[in-house]
Amino acid sequence: METIEFFIQGLGIAMQPMNIMWVTIGGILGTIIGMLPGIGPATGVAVLLPMTFVMGPTASLITMAGVYYGAMYGGSRASILINTPGDGAAVASTFDGYPMTLKGRAEAALAISAIASFIGGIIATLIMVAIALPVARFALGFGPAEYFMLYVFALSATASMSKGETVKGFIATLIGLVIATVGIDPQSGIKRFTFGVMQLESGIDFLVVIIAIYALGEVFKSFRNIAEGVKKAQTKFGRIWISRAEWRRCFWPIMRSAPFGFLIGALPGAGGTMASLLSYSNEKQLSKHPEEFGEGAIEGLAAPESANNAASVGAMIPTLTLGIPGSGTTAVMMGALLMLGLQPGPMLFKQQSTIVWALIASMFVGNVILAVINIPLAKVLVRVLAVPPRILYPIILGLAFVGTYAISYSLVDFYILILFGLVGYFMAKAKIPTTPMILAVIVGNGMEQSFRRAFTISNGDMGVFLGSSISITLFILTLLSIFGPVLANVLRKRKAQQLG
Repeated sequence: METIEFFIQGLGIAMQPMNIMWVTIGGILGTIIGMLPGIGPATGVAVLLPMTFVMGPTASLITMAGVYYGAMYGGSRASILINTPGDGAAVASTFDGYPMTLKGRAEAALAISAIASFIGGIIATLIMVAIALPVARFALGFGPAEYFMLYVFALSATASMSKGETVKGFIATLIGLVIATVGIDPQSGIKRFTFGVMQLESGIDFLVVIIAIYALGEVFKSFRNIAEGVKKAQTKFGRIWISRAEWRRCFWPIMRSAPFGFLIGALPGAGGTMASLLSYSNEKQLSKHPEEFGEGAIEGLAAPESANNAASVGAMIPTLTLGIPGSGTTAVMMGALLMLGLQPGPMLFKQQSTIVWALIASMFVGNVILAVINIPLAKVLVRVLAVPPRILYPIILGLAFVGTYAISYSLVDFYILILFGLVGYFMAKAKIPTTPMILAVIVGNGMEQSFRRAFTISNGDMGVFLGSSISITLFILTLLSIFGPVLANVLRKRKAQQLG
């Protein structure tokens, strides 16, 4: 009953005209950002971060959340029409979405992607409402040692889930932890990695790093393509809807993929990409006609669309309840929370319950609005795919520099922005994942302070980090996250040899 009361209170705030306006703006921006190949929700939220200075906490979070799951809706548009995923989570949508377009079924593909995203988002939000308070109350039992082990698990899980680049994932994590140590040590007063630059004594603002990696890094990476045009997308459509037969084929794949996507999204570092790919694989195995997958099977599009939208909601759970971002985009949103003076974690539900429940309730409102936007207005929205890169990327650059200056009004931040923009570019060239680095930059300071507090409380006894059932469980999960992929590869190779 308490949860229902909180949710109704939050729904009342989310339904206020101004907040409906903000979630609509966020959803439209997210849909457009999701459609633009290579930009992605993390970049969109990073560029919009400076807006939080002039908006209230509730409006800021509602808008950024709208951008996040709006991008999940929009990401499939480019996948379906031009075979170019808007972001990683939309990759699986190319497998059957584009073949449907080639067969003259673009209308059905656009419709089912919006319907599946809507249902996936609603189911995931219902699950979030049910488990948010219990998870937050469980987290209240965490002390410094438990939080340190939680940070270690989150970082190791994020690094090891880096699409087969586990070693590079850990390298990125170490880079992020080094960045987090720049500045004056709060306990000893010693300057670390400041190189005599006074502005670095207060540390490197993680918001500047986020904007640099996601905005400048993306522009630098795409610099060669700026002079090129874009693939021509279909812009004339008939009625955007599906038949009853198509709905019957999609119903259970959508219903199965939503809770599955939510669970995957709630794992630190897993994200929408893994959720959509795994749901696609599951549906192919469960299908009575697996040979149709990859040839335009409508359920092969519906399942990943349901999963990736549910994953975006699932990623909010560890972010809000534990203070551990569930994805790159929620890492950026966590940065916004900290910038607004809100500390993510279990106390957030106690101290700022109004803001949290307004955010959760806004996901219902936002998904309804996005369903309305993405079906009747699909014919208009897809025209965004014709925007040439030479116009788009200069706008992103301008927003990045203006936003960076608005953070602390320091010209030194411009140099830091350019430096880490280049770091992001070279990481992309070397195929080093950026999400582990961003997560490490954000949680690095908290991780260090938790370690020191636990060490001080125990009088230097390292056993404190395995002194409770929570710590032991997190330690085991950390070992599994590190060595699990290695064991899986060994078993896969042995199975291949036996079959060979």
